[in-house]
Amino acid sequence: MKKNILLCMALGAFALSSCDSFLDKLPDDRAELNTKEKIKNLLVDAYPSNSNVMILEYSSDNVTDNGPRYTAQVSQEELYRFKDVTSEDNDSPRNVWQGLYSAVATANIALEAMDKVNENVNAERGEALLCRAYSMFQLANTFCMAWNPEKADVYLGLPYPTKPETTLNATYERGTLRDLYAKIDADIEEALPLIDDNNYSVPKYHFNKKAAYAFAARFNLYYMKYDKAIDYATKAIGVDPTAVLRNYSELVKLGAIDLANRYVESADPANLMFVTAYSAAGRMIMSSYGRFAHNGIMASYETYWASAPWGQGSSNNSLYYKGKLYGTNQQTFFPKMWEFFEFKDKLAQTGYTHIVDQVFTTDETLLVRAEAYALMNDSVNAIKDINYWVTSHCDRWTPQFKVFTIDLVNKFMDGIDYSPVDPERALFRTIKKEFHPQGFVVEPGVQESLLQMILHMRRLETLYQGMRFMDVKRYGISYAHQLTGEESVIFKPGDLRGAIQIPNAVVAAGLQANPRD
Repeated sequence: MKKNILLCMALGAFALSSCDSFLDKLPDDRAELNTKEKIKNLLVDAYPSNSNVMILEYSSDNVTDNGPRYTAQVSQEELYRFKDVTSEDNDSPRNVWQGLYSAVATANIALEAMDKVNENVNAERGEALLCRAYSMFQLANTFCMAWNPEKADVYLGLPYPTKPETTLNATYERGTLRDLYAKIDADIEEALPLIDDNNYSVPKYHFNKKAAYAFAARFNLYYMKYDKAIDYATKAIGVDPTAVLRNYSELVKLGAIDLANRYVESADPANLMFVTAYSAAGRMIMSSYGRFAHNGIMASYETYWASAPWGQGSSNNSLYYKGKLYGTNQQTFFPKMWEFFEFKDKLAQTGYTHIVDQVFTTDETLLVRAEAYALMNDSVNAIKDINYWVTSHCDRWTPQFKVFTIDLVNKFMDGIDYSPVDPERALFRTIKKEFHPQGFVVEPGVQESLLQMILHMRRLETLYQGMRFMDVKRYGISYAHQLTGEESVIFKPGDLRGAIQIPNAVVAAGLQANPRD
């Protein structure tokens, strides 16, 4: 029975109730996938319906403790305390695991069907390969350590299924992180030449060409293939991305709800791809359960209002975000990750919470390229990309606006202290955190200053989307999850808790758990 549990959780493409029903149903369904159109329709389900946003965001340094007078869901508190999560809601590790592996299984069914049709399915093959690679990348970001070439043969990977399951007796091995990344890389490289935008009626909800290159750029940044990250990012956004970055000068004229809706508008050239998910991330991050949150202290000293070369605070600051923060002192947010509620029963007010995650944008891809340039010690191109972002995100008509130079960034970063790992007072917090890079080197001086600036920009750009956790893992940034009346929980460089524990049922089925010692 253990193997049955593993098969259902990891590879149940249609989330059926048992392995028996899974195996009873799928052969008939696969036999019907005999046309290109049917395969295209199936690929809609190769995008994950569950999101790791909540897991990663509450594990990051973007949140802090408002105290026990405020409420928290069990899963939020377990994540914040870096404990194994016991809940099984949509955002739990169990359902994220199942949702992502289900998407992989669907992609594999589609790929198998493509080998049996007498039609040109190159575009569909490219999409299926990218869907498989994307879900595996998200699984790696959640349940594995960050890529580190020095430890890639020691760190655990994950099973990477490439064919549909047809037996209850399948066994799985985790393999190494090196194996896992190599397989993701191979899928991406095979897929990129096959993607055809003409294959989609709504390209922004599929791996269109620009989104595919943005994915390839982010993957190769994490994989430390910086030249490829630069090349793919440029293919996604162009050499000069000014015309395709988000237009904050127009967004700031809108109220919260209109701004949130515009943020996920397909027509906005800044949005390259969306993934929708059953998730309460929008609700928890912005409106309910206020104990653990991005609050006024974080906004004032580490994120939107923190001292930076563009200014500080809610007024002496050219950053467009400064005047568009909502909520309370306990939950301070910019309205980009909004809840979309699907009513099941309007009278009873019951239904499903969704998010629309902007998984790839031109703005974030620009910062991928900037970081890759900085890591290659190409400070001239790094500062050029920094200025593209600054010009888009800062109001040039304010007195605080300035064009950044390498010297300006270096002097600013030299002039502020590193934020303490566990600050005794809020005003000791800064945007500068000590790096302990995992498997690469950052030179003190200009290179570190540029990377400090870029990582702060990435933090602002990806707030509420969970990607900050990957950055602190990659750069070995140590930080505290402070707890009112208790000792803080410290996340350390190379902390094994950076690999979220895989679901209990999968461990019980025989897959090796993530080590904790």
